[in-house]
Amino acid sequence: MNYFKKVTFLFLIFLTSHTAFAQNSGYDKLGMQAMMKGDFKGALVPLEKAGAKNPNDTNVLKMLGYSYFQCGDYENAIANFTKLISLKPADYYAYYYRGKARLNIANDPKESLSQMRDNFYLSAIKDFSKAIELNGEEDAQLLQNRGIAYKDYAIFKSYKIKKKVDKVACVALFNNATADFQKILTIQPQRKDIISLVSYVKAQVTSLK
Repeated sequence: MNYFKKVTFLFLIFLTSHTAFAQNSGYDKLGMQAMMKGDFKGALVPLEKAGAKNPNDTNVLKMLGYSYFQCGDYENAIANFTKLISLKPADYYAYYYRGKARLNIANDPKESLSQMRDNFYLSAIKDFSKAIELNGEEDAQLLQNRGIAYKDYAIFKSYKIKKKVDKVACVALFNNATADFQKILTIQPQRKDIISLVSYVKAQVTSLK
């Protein structure tokens, strides 16, 4: 379990420990217990039942979205986080994980329709940007994910370059990625993974010239 997943998981435990479970006949409690064991697939059935009893329960929506994400069901993760955002528009966590789900779909080679991939990349970047707006420019994890989204989108666009304007747009995306990675290095200057990403992006920009 990586650092951010661990932090998120602990946050969910904290969240639900301060929530009354009786309103959903204990289904949400059963779902949380499964999540604590790392059984995200097993958490879905009780959480769906909890959601059916109280469809506007933001804690259940958050747990459902996270469980679907961990199961690789990104479309259902997006649906739950989208509903959560409609109820709690200032919840940066929901934007973050919806962005991650959208980015995973965009990077899926099975997503063959080019326009759909464009839309998922752009939506992911928009979600990460909103999460950063809500939680602050000093959140390295949010910056890293937006930077990676810019990078991945630029790589995708680079395969379709036909005109000079396409190349300019592609370079701009790579530059946006570099800007986010550089912000991280001002906070965490020893991050070798980020230094490697900066070098990779610079090499990609050079190859386009």
